[in-house]
Amino acid sequence: MSAAALDAMVPTPSRVVGVTREVAGSLTVDLVPESGLIPAFLPGQFNMLYAFGRGEVAISLSGDPADRSRIVHTVRPVGAVSTAIANLEVGGVIGVRGPYGSAWPMQEALGRDVVVVAGGLGLAPLRPAIYHLLGHREQYGRVVILVGMRRPEEILYRHELEGWRGRLDAEVRVTVDHADSAWRGDVGVVPSLVPRTSFDPDRAIGLVCGPEIMMRYAAGTLHEAGVSHVRIYLSMERNMKCAIGLCGHCQFGPAFVCKDGAVMRLDRIAGLLSVPEI
Repeated sequence: MSAAALDAMVPTPSRVVGVTREVAGSLTVDLVPESGLIPAFLPGQFNMLYAFGRGEVAISLSGDPADRSRIVHTVRPVGAVSTAIANLEVGGVIGVRGPYGSAWPMQEALGRDVVVVAGGLGLAPLRPAIYHLLGHREQYGRVVILVGMRRPEEILYRHELEGWRGRLDAEVRVTVDHADSAWRGDVGVVPSLVPRTSFDPDRAIGLVCGPEIMMRYAAGTLHEAGVSHVRIYLSMERNMKCAIGLCGHCQFGPAFVCKDGAVMRLDRIAGLLSVPEI
């Protein structure tokens, strides 16, 4: 391994300056590197977070790219490393390296309608793109934000979603798979919202993140609505261990998700999405 590759594997100690307990056991962690240097990132990129004594895990950046005061990640505990991170309190320290990976196509989307489709925790990797779209609203056409959760009590970033829904310059819809008696919104899977929204498919770009089966259906629904495969982008976060293409854990056909993704264009991966265990 070269010296440059070794340097890329060294995490920067970063202190927890804020913890927000989200829904379904997830939490949002605000970090500041002990060096004081906060690297810029693009919407869609990820960091490797290192829990000392446990290991590291790839987590998408979920903060505002325009905010250079902190590094923000939303984490759901599903393994030893993410559980250790989820148990952090203010003042704790973890290692951070990054950012890595490709980004949502914010430049290519200039002047176009943008349809954001998020399922479950997939809203976290899309949140920086939403911040950018709403923060530079005059640069884009129609902005449609579609969010799907399993149940009302699992809605992520609820207060922010309510704020976005109150805007007059964006269409925001939230659906749940299983409603309770208090729910007054849409019911059903999030791809079902696509035909019920208003955008120009000939000039639209689709941004999709969520469970892989949801992304397949959402991408298919966008395509059926007239959005070209070359203008549909998916975040394919999966099994990333090193983030620099050395370990091979994230190989996806001929690509490595950590180097060629995690954001990938549909026309380049459509043939792989339906292949089991690839």
